[in-house]
Amino acid sequence: MNKTHTIKEWTTAVRPWSFPASSMPALVTCMFVFFLFRQQAGIHPNWLFGVLSIVGAVIFQISGNLISDFFDYKRGVDREDTFGSSRLLVNGTFAPKTILRLGLGFLFSGALLGSFLVYYTGWPLLVIGGLGFISALFYYKFKYVALGDLLIFIVYGPLISLGTFYTMTGGVDWRVIWLSIPIGCITVNILHANNTRDIAHDKRAGIRTQAMLLGIKGSIAEYILLLVVAYGVLAGMVITGFLPWPVLGIVLTLPVAVKNCRIMRTAAVEHPSRIFDLDVRTAQLQLMFSSLFAILLFISSRL
Repeated sequence: MNKTHTIKEWTTAVRPWSFPASSMPALVTCMFVFFLFRQQAGIHPNWLFGVLSIVGAVIFQISGNLISDFFDYKRGVDREDTFGSSRLLVNGTFAPKTILRLGLGFLFSGALLGSFLVYYTGWPLLVIGGLGFISALFYYKFKYVALGDLLIFIVYGPLISLGTFYTMTGGVDWRVIWLSIPIGCITVNILHANNTRDIAHDKRAGIRTQAMLLGIKGSIAEYILLLVVAYGVLAGMVITGFLPWPVLGIVLTLPVAVKNCRIMRTAAVEHPSRIFDLDVRTAQLQLMFSSLFAILLFISSRL
């Protein structure tokens, strides 16, 4: 007998609070295009395609999360005593096949939207979108062999930024990769904080993550290093004139980053509760950082 699920349960399954991980790099790229549009002649962006790029990025993220949830449950990564999972499979709210079907449904919905954009833009978007499709479908495989951090950086950094820029302008500007690095680094730290907390549980499940390979000291160092790179690259882009000086206002988020680093420094395999919500705190930092980034680019375009 099929169980009827509530709107709240469906909402929890797709985790809308995680959407900034995919929507923010696309939004920042849109604001960068707007900045170029206001500052340079000969740029004629398609704003509708920019909005569709944001929607597409979110759809692929939802699909990747759901498919990963299914395999994490089947593999025994998510159990009753683990932190951070949506709990909907662990507590029996959803049947595993329902989550998998929902994930595949979002995946192919994203593919249809991508096909529409490819038709009106060009084949380079097919390459970018194809990589996104494969990443969403097989992310769990990368995560289980310590390649999850790298894949998340590529997808939620350069891939989304390049794809959004191309759909809006019909061209590729490789400088956009620099634009994506700070956001990508912070987004990776969301996953890395989660994996550092779950080292013992993931070892029990028989998978390998970057945090497991690095150990606690190495994981702490990686978390801090990624934040240093995020703010350092941003400052470098302003100093070199690639970005306008008002973007330096992002330093207002620095106290949050420093606080997160202090929490991360308390991490210990035998005491995972010390950083039990650091992934959430890092996601909040990513949202603040990216939102302010987009706002400051918009303000700069008016100066």
